[in-house]
Amino acid sequence: MLAADEKSVMEKGKSLAFDRKKGNCLACHVIKDGVSPGNIGPPLIYMSARYKSKEALHAQIADATVANPNSLMPPFGKHGILSDAEIGKIVEFIYSL
Repeated sequence: MLAADEKSVMEKGKSLAFDRKKGNCLACHVIKDGVSPGNIGPPLIYMSARYKSKEALHAQIADATVANPNSLMPPFGKHGILSDAEIGKIVEFIYSL
């Protein structure tokens, strides 16, 4: 069971991920409980198996073009779409999927 503060961070991360003006992850990804998801990116499932650490997922969200220069994923951190703290909250949520 998650501690209250961990649950709060995950809830904030989910809110940011689903927010059409911030993370907007649903524009490209299927996510559990998401409404009207896109299908450009892979479904966000089994994330702890796909990323060896939360730091690796954080790097992917911050700037996917580092690992793949042809990535269609916006560089959320590099372009200032999301702050480092916001990316951290999204990572907590996404990594739990």
